[in-house]
Amino acid sequence: MKVARRSGILLHVTSLPSPFGIGDLGPEAYRFADFLHRSGQRLWQMLPLAPTDPRMGNSPYSSPSAFAGNPLLVSPEKLVDEGLLSRQDLARAPRLPAGPVDYRLVSSFKENILSEAWRRFSACPGSLRYDYDLFCRTEKHWLDDYAVFKALQAIFGRVPWTRWPAGFRTRRMRVLGPQVREIAPVIEEQKFRQYLFFRQWAALRAYCNGLGVSVMGDLPCYVHHDSADVWGNPALFKLDPEGRPAYVAGVPPDYFSRTGQLWGNPVFDWGAHRKRRFSWWVSRILHSLALFDLVRIDHFRGLVSYWEVPAGQKTAARGTWVPAPAEELFRAVTAKVSPGALVAEDLGTITPDVRALLDRLGLPGMRVLLFAFSSVEGAGHHAPHSHAEKDFVYTGTHDNNTVRGWFEREAKKEEREKFFAYTGFRVPAARVHEAMIRLAMMSVAGTAVIPMQDVLGLGDEARMNLPGGRGGWWRWRLLPGQIDRRLERRLREMTETYDRLRATGTGDRAAARFEQQ
Repeated sequence: MKVARRSGILLHVTSLPSPFGIGDLGPEAYRFADFLHRSGQRLWQMLPLAPTDPRMGNSPYSSPSAFAGNPLLVSPEKLVDEGLLSRQDLARAPRLPAGPVDYRLVSSFKENILSEAWRRFSACPGSLRYDYDLFCRTEKHWLDDYAVFKALQAIFGRVPWTRWPAGFRTRRMRVLGPQVREIAPVIEEQKFRQYLFFRQWAALRAYCNGLGVSVMGDLPCYVHHDSADVWGNPALFKLDPEGRPAYVAGVPPDYFSRTGQLWGNPVFDWGAHRKRRFSWWVSRILHSLALFDLVRIDHFRGLVSYWEVPAGQKTAARGTWVPAPAEELFRAVTAKVSPGALVAEDLGTITPDVRALLDRLGLPGMRVLLFAFSSVEGAGHHAPHSHAEKDFVYTGTHDNNTVRGWFEREAKKEEREKFFAYTGFRVPAARVHEAMIRLAMMSVAGTAVIPMQDVLGLGDEARMNLPGGRGGWWRWRLLPGQIDRRLERRLREMTETYDRLRATGTGDRAAARFEQQ
Protein backbone atom coordinates (compact mmCIF):
# COMPACT_ATOMS: atom_id res chain seq x y z
CA MET A 1 0.00 0.00 0.00
CA LYS A 2 1.36 3.41 -0.98
CA VAL A 3 2.25 5.63 1.97
CA ALA A 4 0.89 9.19 1.85
CA ARG A 5 3.60 11.84 2.05
CA ARG A 6 3.77 14.49 4.77
CA SER A 7 6.24 16.55 6.73
CA GLY A 8 6.43 18.05 10.19
CA ILE A 9 8.53 19.81 12.80
CA LEU A 10 10.30 18.53 15.91
CA LEU A 11 9.98 21.07 18.71
CA HIS A 12 9.56 20.33 22.39
CA VAL A 13 6.98 22.32 24.35
CA THR A 14 9.65 23.72 26.68
CA SER A 15 11.29 25.36 23.64
CA LEU A 16 8.34 27.61 22.87
CA PRO A 17 8.47 31.32 23.76
CA SER A 18 6.48 32.51 26.77
CA PRO A 19 6.70 35.28 29.39
CA PHE A 20 7.20 32.68 32.13
CA GLY A 21 10.70 31.35 31.47
CA ILE A 22 9.68 28.08 29.78
CA GLY A 23 7.46 27.05 26.91
CA ASP A 24 4.03 25.86 28.03
CA LEU A 25 0.60 24.77 26.82
CA GLY A 26 -0.63 28.35 26.48
CA PRO A 27 -1.00 30.91 23.67
CA GLU A 28 2.40 30.36 22.04
CA ALA A 29 1.69 26.65 21.62
CA TYR A 30 -1.48 27.55 19.71
CA ARG A 31 0.47 30.07 17.61
CA PHE A 32 2.99 27.39 16.76
CA ALA A 33 0.17 25.08 15.68
CA ASP A 34 -1.06 27.90 13.43
CA PHE A 35 2.44 28.18 11.95
CA LEU A 36 2.47 24.46 11.19
CA HIS A 37 -0.94 24.78 9.56
CA ARG A 38 0.00 27.75 7.39
CA SER A 39 3.34 26.26 6.34
CA GLY A 40 1.73 23.00 5.24
CA GLN A 41 3.12 20.79 8.01
CA ARG A 42 1.04 17.83 9.12
CA LEU A 43 2.99 16.69 12.17
CA TRP A 44 4.22 18.23 15.42
CA GLN A 45 6.70 15.94 17.14
CA MET A 46 7.54 16.54 20.80
CA LEU A 47 9.83 15.03 23.39
CA PRO A 48 8.31 13.26 26.45
CA LEU A 49 5.89 15.47 28.38
CA ALA A 50 6.65 13.77 31.71
CA PRO A 51 7.81 15.64 34.83
CA THR A 52 11.54 16.27 35.00
CA ASP A 53 14.00 16.10 37.89
CA PRO A 54 16.80 18.65 38.44
CA ARG A 55 18.98 15.86 39.81
CA MET A 56 18.81 14.28 36.35
CA GLY A 57 19.52 17.51 34.51
CA ASN A 58 15.80 18.03 33.79
CA SER A 59 15.97 15.43 31.05
CA PRO A 60 12.46 14.46 29.86
CA TYR A 61 13.85 10.94 29.39
CA SER A 62 14.50 10.45 33.11
CA SER A 63 11.27 11.21 34.90
CA PRO A 64 9.71 10.44 38.29
CA SER A 65 6.73 9.01 36.38
CA ALA A 66 6.10 7.14 33.14
CA PHE A 67 2.48 8.36 33.16
CA ALA A 68 2.33 11.85 34.67
CA GLY A 69 2.53 15.18 32.86
CA ASN A 70 4.99 17.95 33.59
CA PRO A 71 3.38 20.67 35.77
CA LEU A 72 6.01 23.15 34.54
CA LEU A 73 4.18 23.09 31.20
CA VAL A 74 0.88 24.28 32.69
CA SER A 75 0.03 27.69 31.23
CA PRO A 76 -0.57 30.48 33.77
CA GLU A 77 -2.58 32.38 31.13
CA LYS A 78 -4.93 29.42 30.71
CA LEU A 79 -5.39 29.31 34.49
CA VAL A 80 -6.52 32.94 34.34
CA ASP A 81 -9.03 32.02 31.63
CA GLU A 82 -10.46 29.33 33.93
CA GLY A 83 -10.69 31.64 36.94
CA LEU A 84 -7.99 29.82 38.90
CA LEU A 85 -5.63 32.80 38.81
CA SER A 86 -6.16 36.53 38.42
CA ARG A 87 -4.40 38.88 36.04
CA GLN A 88 -2.91 40.52 39.11
CA ASP A 89 -1.27 37.20 39.99
CA LEU A 90 0.50 37.23 36.63
CA ALA A 91 1.37 40.92 36.92
CA ARG A 92 3.28 40.08 40.11
CA ALA A 93 5.29 37.37 38.35
CA PRO A 94 9.06 37.86 38.42
CA ARG A 95 10.80 38.76 35.19
CA LEU A 96 11.95 35.45 33.75
CA PRO A 97 14.46 35.13 30.89
CA ALA A 98 13.21 34.83 27.31
CA GLY A 99 16.22 32.74 26.38
CA PRO A 100 17.35 29.29 27.63
CA VAL A 101 15.27 27.80 30.42
CA ASP A 102 16.47 28.49 33.96
CA TYR A 103 14.77 25.52 35.63
CA ARG A 104 15.45 26.72 39.16
CA LEU A 105 13.72 30.07 38.63
CA VAL A 106 10.90 28.54 36.60
CA SER A 107 10.23 25.82 39.17
CA SER A 108 9.99 28.36 41.99
CA PHE A 109 7.55 30.53 40.04
CA LYS A 110 5.37 27.64 38.84
CA GLU A 111 5.27 26.12 42.32
CA ASN A 112 3.79 29.36 43.65
CA ILE A 113 1.17 29.85 40.96
CA LEU A 114 0.09 26.19 41.00
CA SER A 115 -0.32 26.36 44.78
CA GLU A 116 -2.44 29.49 44.39
CA ALA A 117 -4.58 27.77 41.75
CA TRP A 118 -5.10 24.83 44.13
CA ARG A 119 -6.04 27.17 46.98
CA ARG A 120 -8.72 28.84 44.84
CA PHE A 121 -10.04 25.54 43.54
CA SER A 122 -10.24 24.12 47.07
CA ALA A 123 -12.18 27.17 48.25
CA CYS A 124 -14.56 27.25 45.28
CA PRO A 125 -14.23 24.41 42.76
CA GLY A 126 -17.26 25.47 40.75
CA SER A 127 -17.89 23.66 37.47
CA LEU A 128 -14.45 22.03 37.50
CA ARG A 129 -15.25 19.75 40.44
CA TYR A 130 -17.09 17.08 38.43
CA ASP A 131 -14.40 17.11 35.73
CA TYR A 132 -11.65 16.82 38.33
CA ASP A 133 -13.33 13.92 40.13
CA LEU A 134 -13.83 12.11 36.81
CA PHE A 135 -10.17 12.59 35.96
CA CYS A 136 -9.10 11.13 39.32
CA ARG A 137 -11.29 8.07 38.82
CA THR A 138 -10.23 7.52 35.21
CA GLU A 139 -6.49 7.85 35.90
CA LYS A 140 -6.52 6.13 39.29
CA HIS A 141 -4.35 3.23 38.05
CA TRP A 142 -1.25 5.49 38.03
CA LEU A 143 -2.37 8.76 39.62
CA ASP A 144 -2.77 7.52 43.20
CA ASP A 145 0.75 6.10 43.42
CA TYR A 146 2.25 9.15 41.75
CA ALA A 147 0.51 11.65 44.03
CA VAL A 148 1.50 9.73 47.20
CA PHE A 149 5.06 9.38 45.92
CA LYS A 150 5.38 13.13 45.26
CA ALA A 151 3.90 13.98 48.66
CA LEU A 152 6.31 11.63 50.43
CA GLN A 153 9.21 13.09 48.46
CA ALA A 154 8.33 16.49 49.89
CA ILE A 155 8.14 15.10 53.44
CA PHE A 156 11.46 13.24 53.27
CA GLY A 157 13.41 16.06 51.62
CA ARG A 158 13.61 14.63 48.10
CA VAL A 159 16.08 11.89 49.05
CA PRO A 160 15.72 8.70 46.94
CA TRP A 161 12.89 6.43 48.07
CA THR A 162 15.44 3.76 49.03
CA ARG A 163 16.47 6.08 51.91
CA TRP A 164 12.95 6.57 53.25
CA PRO A 165 11.99 4.90 56.56
CA ALA A 166 11.45 1.17 56.06
CA GLY A 167 7.67 1.14 56.18
CA PHE A 168 7.41 3.85 53.54
CA ARG A 169 10.16 2.34 51.40
CA THR A 170 8.43 -1.04 51.28
CA ARG A 171 4.89 0.37 51.13
CA ARG A 172 3.65 -1.42 54.26
CA MET A 173 0.08 -0.22 54.53
CA ARG A 174 0.17 -0.42 58.33
CA VAL A 175 2.68 2.45 58.17
CA LEU A 176 1.71 4.10 54.90
CA GLY A 177 -2.06 4.19 55.41
CA PRO A 178 -2.23 6.55 58.41
CA GLN A 179 0.37 8.88 56.83
CA VAL A 180 -1.62 9.02 53.58
CA ARG A 181 -4.72 10.08 55.50
CA GLU A 182 -2.72 12.72 57.37
CA ILE A 183 -1.27 14.30 54.22
CA ALA A 184 -4.40 13.88 52.09
CA PRO A 185 -4.54 17.60 51.10
CA VAL A 186 -0.95 17.46 49.81
CA ILE A 187 -1.77 14.34 47.81
CA GLU A 188 -4.90 15.95 46.40
CA GLU A 189 -2.89 18.99 45.30
CA GLN A 190 -0.57 16.74 43.31
CA LYS A 191 -3.57 15.16 41.63
CA PHE A 192 -4.96 18.60 40.87
CA ARG A 193 -1.73 19.64 39.14
CA GLN A 194 -1.98 16.58 36.94
CA TYR A 195 -5.59 17.43 36.19
CA LEU A 196 -4.56 20.92 35.05
CA PHE A 197 -1.84 19.53 32.81
CA PHE A 198 -4.02 16.93 31.13
CA ARG A 199 -6.93 19.34 30.72
CA GLN A 200 -4.72 21.91 28.99
CA TRP A 201 -3.01 19.21 26.94
CA ALA A 202 -6.33 17.81 25.65
CA ALA A 203 -7.40 21.28 24.51
CA LEU A 204 -4.12 21.91 22.64
CA ARG A 205 -4.17 18.53 20.94
CA ALA A 206 -7.78 19.03 19.83
CA TYR A 207 -6.81 22.41 18.37
CA CYS A 208 -3.90 20.86 16.44
CA ASN A 209 -6.07 18.06 15.12
CA GLY A 210 -8.66 20.58 13.99
CA LEU A 211 -5.97 22.20 11.83
CA GLY A 212 -5.00 18.90 10.28
CA VAL A 213 -1.87 18.60 12.42
CA SER A 214 -1.17 15.25 14.08
CA VAL A 215 0.78 15.27 17.35
CA MET A 216 3.58 12.77 17.89
CA GLY A 217 4.79 11.89 21.36
CA ASP A 218 7.83 10.06 22.64
CA LEU A 219 7.86 7.07 24.98
CA PRO A 220 11.21 6.53 26.75
CA CYS A 221 12.27 2.91 26.99
CA TYR A 222 13.42 3.16 30.60
CA VAL A 223 12.18 4.90 33.73
CA HIS A 224 14.10 6.76 36.45
CA HIS A 225 14.92 4.68 39.53
CA ASP A 226 13.64 7.39 41.90
CA SER A 227 10.18 7.23 40.41
CA ALA A 228 6.65 6.32 41.38
CA ASP A 229 6.85 3.44 38.88
CA VAL A 230 9.82 1.69 40.50
CA TRP A 231 8.67 2.48 44.05
CA GLY A 232 5.21 1.16 43.27
CA ASN A 233 6.31 -1.87 41.20
CA PRO A 234 9.77 -2.95 42.46
CA ALA A 235 9.25 -6.55 41.32
CA LEU A 236 9.24 -5.40 37.70
CA PHE A 237 12.86 -4.21 37.87
CA LYS A 238 16.21 -5.82 38.64
CA LEU A 239 16.87 -4.40 42.11
CA ASP A 240 19.01 -5.50 45.04
CA PRO A 241 17.44 -6.34 48.46
CA GLU A 242 17.61 -2.66 49.45
CA GLY A 243 15.70 -1.59 46.34
CA ARG A 244 18.73 -0.14 44.57
CA PRO A 245 19.45 -1.06 40.92
CA ALA A 246 21.43 -4.26 40.58
CA TYR A 247 22.05 -3.43 36.93
CA VAL A 248 21.62 -0.21 34.99
CA ALA A 249 20.82 0.62 31.39
CA GLY A 250 22.97 2.22 28.74
CA VAL A 251 24.47 1.60 25.33
CA PRO A 252 27.94 0.39 24.38
CA PRO A 253 30.58 2.67 22.83
CA ASP A 254 29.16 4.25 19.68
CA TYR A 255 29.07 7.35 17.47
CA PHE A 256 28.12 9.54 20.43
CA SER A 257 30.61 8.27 23.02
CA ARG A 258 33.83 6.25 23.07
CA THR A 259 32.95 4.73 26.45
CA GLY A 260 29.26 4.26 25.71
CA GLN A 261 26.41 5.94 27.50
CA LEU A 262 25.66 5.01 31.10
CA TRP A 263 22.07 6.13 31.68
CA GLY A 264 21.74 4.72 35.19
CA ASN A 265 18.10 3.64 34.85
CA PRO A 266 17.20 0.26 36.39
CA VAL A 267 16.65 -2.46 33.78
CA PHE A 268 13.44 -4.45 33.57
CA ASP A 269 12.95 -7.90 35.04
CA TRP A 270 11.33 -9.30 31.93
CA GLY A 271 10.45 -12.59 33.61
CA ALA A 272 8.25 -10.67 36.07
CA HIS A 273 6.67 -8.68 33.22
CA ARG A 274 5.93 -11.92 31.35
CA LYS A 275 4.20 -13.40 34.42
CA ARG A 276 1.92 -10.33 34.51
CA ARG A 277 1.28 -10.57 30.77
CA PHE A 278 3.12 -7.30 30.25
CA SER A 279 0.22 -5.41 31.86
CA TRP A 280 2.40 -2.47 33.00
CA TRP A 281 3.84 -1.99 29.52
CA VAL A 282 0.47 -2.39 27.81
CA SER A 283 -1.05 0.18 30.16
CA ARG A 284 1.84 2.56 29.50
CA ILE A 285 1.59 2.32 25.70
CA LEU A 286 -2.20 2.65 25.75
CA HIS A 287 -1.83 5.73 27.96
CA SER A 288 0.56 7.29 25.45
CA LEU A 289 -1.68 6.50 22.50
CA ALA A 290 -4.58 8.15 24.31
CA LEU A 291 -2.52 11.36 24.51
CA PHE A 292 -0.97 11.41 21.03
CA ASP A 293 -1.84 10.55 17.45
CA LEU A 294 1.51 8.80 17.01
CA VAL A 295 4.10 7.62 19.52
CA ARG A 296 7.83 7.15 18.95
CA ILE A 297 9.23 4.32 21.07
CA ASP A 298 12.65 5.50 22.17
CA HIS A 299 15.53 2.99 22.12
CA PHE A 300 13.39 0.29 20.50
CA ARG A 301 16.33 -2.04 20.27
CA GLY A 302 16.33 -2.21 24.09
CA LEU A 303 13.07 -4.14 23.83
CA VAL A 304 14.76 -6.77 21.64
CA SER A 305 18.04 -6.97 23.54
CA TYR A 306 19.52 -4.39 25.88
CA TRP A 307 22.91 -3.35 27.20
CA GLU A 308 23.03 -4.28 30.89
CA VAL A 309 25.79 -2.79 33.05
CA PRO A 310 26.45 -3.95 36.64
CA ALA A 311 25.65 -1.18 39.11
CA GLY A 312 28.70 0.73 40.25
CA GLN A 313 30.52 0.86 36.91
CA LYS A 314 31.87 4.29 35.94
CA THR A 315 31.20 3.86 32.20
CA ALA A 316 29.01 1.68 30.02
CA ALA A 317 31.95 -0.10 28.42
CA ARG A 318 31.71 -3.21 30.65
CA GLY A 319 28.21 -4.36 29.88
CA THR A 320 26.57 -7.29 28.15
CA TRP A 321 23.72 -7.73 25.71
CA VAL A 322 20.71 -9.43 27.30
CA PRO A 323 17.71 -10.64 25.25
CA ALA A 324 14.27 -9.07 25.86
CA PRO A 325 10.86 -10.44 24.78
CA ALA A 326 9.87 -7.72 22.29
CA GLU A 327 7.73 -9.98 20.13
CA GLU A 328 5.72 -11.26 23.09
CA LEU A 329 5.36 -7.70 24.38
CA PHE A 330 4.02 -6.38 21.09
CA ARG A 331 1.65 -9.29 20.70
CA ALA A 332 0.18 -8.23 24.05
CA VAL A 333 0.04 -4.60 22.87
CA THR A 334 -1.51 -5.32 19.47
CA ALA A 335 -4.19 -7.43 21.14
CA LYS A 336 -5.43 -4.11 22.55
CA VAL A 337 -4.54 -1.58 19.85
CA SER A 338 -3.37 -1.37 16.24
CA PRO A 339 0.41 -0.85 15.92
CA GLY A 340 -0.18 1.68 13.12
CA ALA A 341 0.41 4.67 15.41
CA LEU A 342 3.81 3.45 16.68
CA VAL A 343 7.23 4.44 15.34
CA ALA A 344 10.45 2.69 16.35
CA GLU A 345 13.58 4.65 17.19
CA ASP A 346 15.93 2.14 15.60
CA LEU A 347 19.21 4.04 15.93
CA GLY A 348 22.49 2.88 17.39
CA THR A 349 23.69 -0.72 17.20
CA ILE A 350 20.93 -2.35 15.15
CA THR A 351 21.39 -6.04 14.50
CA PRO A 352 19.57 -8.19 11.91
CA ASP A 353 17.17 -9.58 14.55
CA VAL A 354 15.97 -6.04 15.34
CA ARG A 355 15.36 -5.26 11.66
CA ALA A 356 13.59 -8.58 11.17
CA LEU A 357 11.27 -7.86 14.09
CA LEU A 358 10.48 -4.37 12.79
CA ASP A 359 9.52 -5.94 9.46
CA ARG A 360 7.32 -8.55 11.12
CA LEU A 361 5.59 -5.91 13.23
CA GLY A 362 5.32 -3.49 10.31
CA LEU A 363 6.74 -0.64 12.38
CA PRO A 364 8.40 2.30 10.61
CA GLY A 365 11.90 3.24 11.67
CA MET A 366 14.02 6.40 11.61
CA ARG A 367 16.61 7.59 9.10
CA VAL A 368 18.87 10.46 10.18
CA LEU A 369 20.65 12.38 7.44
CA LEU A 370 23.48 13.60 9.68
CA PHE A 371 24.47 9.95 10.09
CA ALA A 372 24.44 9.42 6.31
CA PHE A 373 27.48 11.66 5.85
CA SER A 374 29.38 10.60 8.96
CA SER A 375 31.89 7.83 9.47
CA VAL A 376 29.48 5.95 11.76
CA GLU A 377 28.96 2.26 11.01
CA GLY A 378 25.93 1.74 8.79
CA ALA A 379 25.94 5.32 7.48
CA GLY A 380 24.63 4.17 4.10
CA HIS A 381 21.45 2.95 5.76
CA HIS A 382 20.58 6.61 6.46
CA ALA A 383 21.34 7.96 2.96
CA PRO A 384 18.23 8.97 0.96
CA HIS A 385 18.77 6.31 -1.72
CA SER A 386 18.34 3.64 1.01
CA HIS A 387 15.06 4.94 2.45
CA ALA A 388 11.73 3.12 2.25
CA GLU A 389 8.25 4.65 2.03
CA LYS A 390 7.30 3.66 5.56
CA ASP A 391 10.38 5.36 7.06
CA PHE A 392 10.50 8.61 9.03
CA VAL A 393 13.43 10.72 7.81
CA TYR A 394 15.07 13.42 9.96
CA THR A 395 17.83 15.91 9.31
CA GLY A 396 18.83 15.25 12.92
CA THR A 397 17.26 14.44 16.29
CA HIS A 398 17.27 16.08 19.72
CA ASP A 399 20.48 14.17 20.46
CA ASN A 400 22.34 15.49 17.41
CA ASN A 401 23.94 18.83 16.89
CA THR A 402 22.01 21.09 14.53
CA VAL A 403 22.86 20.67 10.85
CA ARG A 404 24.79 23.93 10.82
CA GLY A 405 26.46 23.10 14.13
CA TRP A 406 27.51 19.72 12.74
CA PHE A 407 28.90 21.28 9.57
CA GLU A 408 30.78 24.08 11.33
CA ARG A 409 31.97 22.29 14.47
CA GLU A 410 31.93 18.53 14.09
CA ALA A 411 32.12 17.37 10.48
CA LYS A 412 35.52 16.23 9.25
CA LYS A 413 36.69 17.48 5.88
CA GLU A 414 35.91 14.14 4.24
CA GLU A 415 32.39 14.20 5.71
CA ARG A 416 31.72 17.66 4.31
CA GLU A 417 33.06 16.53 0.93
CA LYS A 418 30.83 13.46 1.08
CA PHE A 419 27.85 15.74 1.66
CA PHE A 420 28.79 18.01 -1.26
CA ALA A 421 29.30 15.01 -3.55
CA TYR A 422 25.92 13.60 -2.62
CA THR A 423 24.02 16.84 -3.20
CA GLY A 424 26.02 17.69 -6.32
CA PHE A 425 26.92 21.23 -5.31
CA ARG A 426 28.81 23.19 -2.67
CA VAL A 427 27.02 25.52 -0.28
CA PRO A 428 28.29 27.90 2.43
CA ALA A 429 27.78 26.99 6.07
CA ALA A 430 24.97 29.54 6.35
CA ARG A 431 22.88 27.55 3.83
CA VAL A 432 23.85 23.96 4.49
CA HIS A 433 20.66 23.43 6.51
CA GLU A 434 18.54 24.27 3.45
CA ALA A 435 20.32 21.63 1.37
CA MET A 436 19.87 19.04 4.12
CA ILE A 437 16.17 19.86 4.51
CA ARG A 438 15.71 19.43 0.75
CA LEU A 439 17.30 15.98 0.95
CA ALA A 440 14.81 15.04 3.66
CA MET A 441 11.86 16.49 1.77
CA MET A 442 12.76 14.77 -1.53
CA SER A 443 13.34 11.39 0.16
CA VAL A 444 10.97 8.56 -0.71
CA ALA A 445 10.30 8.24 3.06
CA GLY A 446 6.65 8.97 3.70
CA THR A 447 7.27 11.29 6.65
CA ALA A 448 9.97 13.96 6.86
CA VAL A 449 10.57 15.62 10.24
CA ILE A 450 12.79 18.68 10.64
CA PRO A 451 13.96 20.00 14.03
CA MET A 452 12.93 23.65 14.38
CA GLN A 453 16.55 24.64 14.91
CA ASP A 454 17.34 23.35 11.40
CA VAL A 455 14.35 25.14 9.88
CA LEU A 456 15.86 28.34 11.30
CA GLY A 457 19.43 27.44 10.29
CA LEU A 458 20.79 27.81 13.84
CA GLY A 459 24.24 26.70 14.99
CA ASP A 460 25.39 24.57 17.91
CA GLU A 461 24.24 27.21 20.39
CA ALA A 462 20.76 25.81 19.72
CA ARG A 463 21.62 22.17 20.42
CA MET A 464 19.00 20.51 22.64
CA ASN A 465 21.05 17.68 24.13
CA LEU A 466 24.44 16.01 24.08
CA PRO A 467 24.14 12.32 25.07
CA GLY A 468 26.39 11.68 28.03
CA GLY A 469 27.02 15.41 28.44
CA ARG A 470 27.02 16.90 31.92
CA GLY A 471 24.33 19.46 32.69
CA GLY A 472 23.12 22.49 30.83
CA TRP A 473 20.98 20.70 28.24
CA TRP A 474 17.24 20.68 27.46
CA ARG A 475 17.22 24.49 27.75
CA TRP A 476 17.04 25.87 24.19
CA ARG A 477 14.06 28.08 23.34
CA LEU A 478 12.64 29.94 20.38
CA LEU A 479 12.77 33.69 20.72
CA PRO A 480 9.75 35.88 19.92
CA GLY A 481 9.81 36.92 16.28
CA GLN A 482 12.03 34.08 15.00
CA ILE A 483 9.08 32.65 13.09
CA ASP A 484 7.69 34.99 10.45
CA ARG A 485 5.57 34.82 7.31
CA ARG A 486 8.64 34.64 5.07
CA LEU A 487 9.75 31.48 6.86
CA GLU A 488 6.23 30.06 6.57
CA ARG A 489 6.13 30.69 2.81
CA ARG A 490 9.58 29.19 2.23
CA LEU A 491 8.73 26.05 4.20
CA ARG A 492 5.36 25.68 2.51
CA GLU A 493 6.88 26.06 -0.97
CA MET A 494 9.42 23.34 -0.24
CA THR A 495 6.71 21.10 1.22
CA GLU A 496 4.60 21.55 -1.89
CA THR A 497 7.53 21.05 -4.27
CA TYR A 498 8.21 17.60 -2.85
CA ASP A 499 4.55 16.55 -2.75
CA ARG A 500 4.16 16.59 1.04
CA LEU A 501 1.28 19.04 1.15
CA ARG A 502 -1.50 16.55 0.78
CA ALA A 503 -4.02 16.16 3.62
CA THR A 504 -3.18 13.05 5.64
CA GLY A 505 -3.86 11.55 9.04
CA THR A 506 -5.84 13.19 11.82
CA GLY A 507 -7.81 16.22 10.75
CA ASP A 508 -7.99 15.34 7.03
CA ARG A 509 -11.08 17.41 6.40
CA ALA A 510 -9.68 20.51 8.09
CA ALA A 511 -6.44 20.18 6.15
CA ALA A 512 -8.28 19.68 2.89
CA ARG A 513 -10.24 22.89 3.48
CA PHE A 514 -6.95 24.70 3.99
CA GLU A 515 -5.65 23.43 0.63
CA GLN A 516 -8.67 25.03 -1.07
CA GLN A 517 -8.11 28.47 0.50
